[in-house]
Amino acid sequence: MTIEERADLGAQYKATGRYNCTRSVLAAFSDMIDLDEDKLTAMTAGFSAGMGNMEGTCGAIIGAIMVAGLLTDGRGTVRYSRMIHERFNELSKSTICKTLKGIGEDAPLCECPNCVKNAILALGETGIV
Repeated sequence: MTIEERADLGAQYKATGRYNCTRSVLAAFSDMIDLDEDKLTAMTAGFSAGMGNMEGTCGAIIGAIMVAGLLTDGRGTVRYSRMIHERFNELSKSTICKTLKGIGEDAPLCECPNCVKNAILALGETGIV
């Protein structure tokens, strides 16, 4: 599966409303991650709505960084985190949930499914997958 296909899959998961942004990113890599669905869902539950308050980091970025850590056994994750964060910011124009959703503005900068897509694409650019 290409990174673009994974990005589309993650966006589809988010669009269904079944998963939050973090979990949607992880779901797109379920064939590569050795954790069962219940554990992944529990692990990602607290990252909804910008870590529970919409003013925190977008959960899609957190999901991409979790995948990076899992796929590299934690080696180089800080460097990959920086890369993912920076590229996501370029693609989405912010990394803060509230800003991305356009709370208090006329329109969102990036709808959640697109944030999931951008986080997966940013992860893909690290060369891990």
